[in-house]
Amino acid sequence: MGLRLFNTMGRSMQDFTPITPGYVGFYGCGPTVYNYAHIGNLRAYIFLDTLDRTLTYLGFDKKHVMNITDIGHLTGDADAGEDKMLKTAKERHESVLEVAKFYTDAFFKDLDALNIIRPDVVCKATEHVQEMIELIKRIEANGHTYMAGGNLYYDVTTYEHYGDLAGLNLDELKAGAGKRDVVVIDENKRNPADFVLWFTKSKFEDQALTWDSPWGRGYPGWHIECSAMSMKYLGEHIDIHTGGIDHVPIHHTNEIAQSEGATGKKWVNYWLHNEFLVIAKDKKSASEDDGEKMSKSSGNFLRLQSLIDKGYNPLDYRMFLLGSHYRKQVYFSWDAMDGAKNGRAALLQRVAKLISSAGKDTAEALKDKKYAKGQAKDVTGLSDAAKKYLEDFQAALENDLSTPVALSCMQKAVKDSSMEAKEILDTVSRMDSVLGLKVIESALELIDSASGQGQNAHEGDPEAAEIDALVEKRTQAKKSKDFALADKIRDELTARGIVVTDTPNGPVWSRK
Repeated sequence: MGLRLFNTMGRSMQDFTPITPGYVGFYGCGPTVYNYAHIGNLRAYIFLDTLDRTLTYLGFDKKHVMNITDIGHLTGDADAGEDKMLKTAKERHESVLEVAKFYTDAFFKDLDALNIIRPDVVCKATEHVQEMIELIKRIEANGHTYMAGGNLYYDVTTYEHYGDLAGLNLDELKAGAGKRDVVVIDENKRNPADFVLWFTKSKFEDQALTWDSPWGRGYPGWHIECSAMSMKYLGEHIDIHTGGIDHVPIHHTNEIAQSEGATGKKWVNYWLHNEFLVIAKDKKSASEDDGEKMSKSSGNFLRLQSLIDKGYNPLDYRMFLLGSHYRKQVYFSWDAMDGAKNGRAALLQRVAKLISSAGKDTAEALKDKKYAKGQAKDVTGLSDAAKKYLEDFQAALENDLSTPVALSCMQKAVKDSSMEAKEILDTVSRMDSVLGLKVIESALELIDSASGQGQNAHEGDPEAAEIDALVEKRTQAKKSKDFALADKIRDELTARGIVVTDTPNGPVWSRK
């Protein structure tokens, strides 16, 4: 049917038609590197990675560009508060650039742990200030700006389509802006929704990083960086722009106004936004009535390392997110994480059994396979069953990146006894080029772990004999189909911090 995406501009599902046939340029809003990314932030990058991988799977050439905000983002999105970078630098008694490097490195460490492909271009705001200045000059020349209090503002009333992305009414904004948090007390603004393109020392005397400009020595506003850098690397008309749903009413709305105010033409064809991750107030379970958006300011701040410290693999979290559509709000709880962990473990166990049947050489060849654009979806020479699974998988991706359905296709394929083990592994490998769960690699590690756990695996552990006996008792209970007893023993072991993993070579255990 071809790729269809939900375009926030117009709030509708639309057929995807790239500007240049066969090629997609897309820009994803990156992090402001003043603190660690929390797991809610990381949802956006799993979504971006899914889009990146899907485009390759479907046969497109692509260029994925992402910014690193290391200057100019205030604690409020609408020109309010301190510079986030400067605030953290003061707290840490470090320079802004030292803070930026530390948290940029931490961010990419998290991306690597989640098996997220690096963008084709990663661009830092501090390295593109001249491009921002040149773009602001064009905006000014087109009559969209005014100086007030030493700062250069964008006058939103000069742009006819301001607020179209978010469904905002400019007359209501001028009257007080009601529910929109863009409203801040700034006597320099002609309109509540106006925003700063260039700050000078008139507002921030102690700003750490400043540059000379036609409007005075200062630094750029947050919004202008994405417009300038996307245009540098993707041109003035791009296919896709992504970000979190919270960017719609202010950041992305302002990006459109300034970009099209500079060029006089349409900037982005498709706007894609992922929903929030919501954390339960009691930290145990969540529902629509018992949760709030994860954020650093609210204290609901879980890092990926927080999950690792509790015994989860980062790919368990990826599995958790893939189980929900990117446009659906996800409710985080430890119970939900346990479900994802167990689901991934069951998937790996089945794949491990297939590897035992097909041979490790087959799996090793697939583990490191890099699929060229469109190669993974080529069903030539496959059985009818494999073709059907891959066709359903592709249909799920083409339906606005429906990862829950795509994941279900993989889970069904590994159970299909009508297919040979080797073909199932081939099918799974193709699917995993998009899902990014490292299924075959992880299953091989599971097999190696089982084969390496011999008689002396827990030498020196004072409880090893007792735990071995419980694990054996659980194995016998399962063989006798006494599943209630088997589950009871497993719960007892879990309570003691023991993780039992069933492998083709028998159960193995380890401590969390």
